[in-house]
Amino acid sequence: MMMPGKLCVLFSLVCMNAAAAQELVYTPVNPSFGGNSFNSSHLLSIAETDRPDPPSSADSDPFDDGLSQADLFVRQLESRILSRLSADITDAIFGEDAEPDGEFVFDETTIAFNTLLDGTVVIAIEDAASGGVTTIEVPSFLAAPTE
Repeated sequence: MMMPGKLCVLFSLVCMNAAAAQELVYTPVNPSFGGNSFNSSHLLSIAETDRPDPPSSADSDPFDDGLSQADLFVRQLESRILSRLSADITDAIFGEDAEPDGEFVFDETTIAFNTLLDGTVVIAIEDAASGGVTTIEVPSFLAAPTE
């Protein structure tokens, strides 16, 4: 008669031989990434149900916030002025006649820049109204000389 300990060992040896391993393979669901092409319509219907409703008027402008023509003109004018100011500051920092440091003040905003010895440019933007300061460091990228 076999002892219970030997019986357990024999049973575990038999079970280990019966256990088989197989390689796990990931198969994507989305057919765009190699998944089954029959999933297309199902995934498309799910995506369409999650989409918000389109605007009610076909001729509505998505950028129109109900502003008058005068308000839109002021918004565009401010944008152009700020764009020009940004170009002037960029030219002062990185342009042909770049300065090592400087400061621009407009309204309640002060933009100060300083070029460090390693070529890094530190730009500090201070908003006097809120007291907040944003600092931007632009690293120096030295191009290899071309022959």
